[in-house]
Amino acid sequence: MKKRFRIFVEGDADKKFLSDYYHHIFQEKAPQHSINHTGDLKGGKTGGYKKLSDEINIREMRINSDQDGVNLVIFDADNDIEARRKELEAIKEQYHVEFELFLLPNNKDKGALEDLLEQIINQDNKCIFKCWDDYEKELVKQEISWRTPPPLTTPAKKTKIYGYLEALLGESQTQKNLIKEVNRNYENVQHWNLDAKYLEPLKEFINSHIGINGKETLGT
Repeated sequence: MKKRFRIFVEGDADKKFLSDYYHHIFQEKAPQHSINHTGDLKGGKTGGYKKLSDEINIREMRINSDQDGVNLVIFDADNDIEARRKELEAIKEQYHVEFELFLLPNNKDKGALEDLLEQIINQDNKCIFKCWDDYEKELVKQEISWRTPPPLTTPAKKTKIYGYLEALLGESQTQKNLIKEVNRNYENVQHWNLDAKYLEPLKEFINSHIGINGKETLGT
């Protein structure tokens, strides 16, 4: 018996990753509109954790629950996982909705999708991150006379992932488009390892709520 579900994420990057990971686990595409970022249902280009409580998202969760479906919220923990968990769990009581919550990267540490991605690269490519880490260490040592206070700002983690893919992909526009969050192929084994042990908590979370212990095919 298939299990009806809705997955709510924060943005396009999360949506693409979860769509690819779902396909990897179950060898089928997720049902249409079953994975959305929190701005999707309003036609917005951006989501974010604060938009989970938007009226349209609350309504969709209630409708799904009324149809015996399960709602999954998979958001970034950011800098304080317990504060973020408390903030999101409070939505249940305030708006009378039901959902299961998983906070990236692994439901126990602070961080975000990019922290998860760094842990699941193809290990043949780890020299790229070694070079990047060396660059960041050198960057903070530098001083520029007109810029105060030091040290210089290190690039965001999103930039690190962009740099990783840019180093691996070609220089054509077609190849460069594959760097963009909405176009990435996380099932490309030359870039990513979706069987990495680091993903086990997320896989278990998905299986336990919508995979019927991984024995049934998911869907609507």
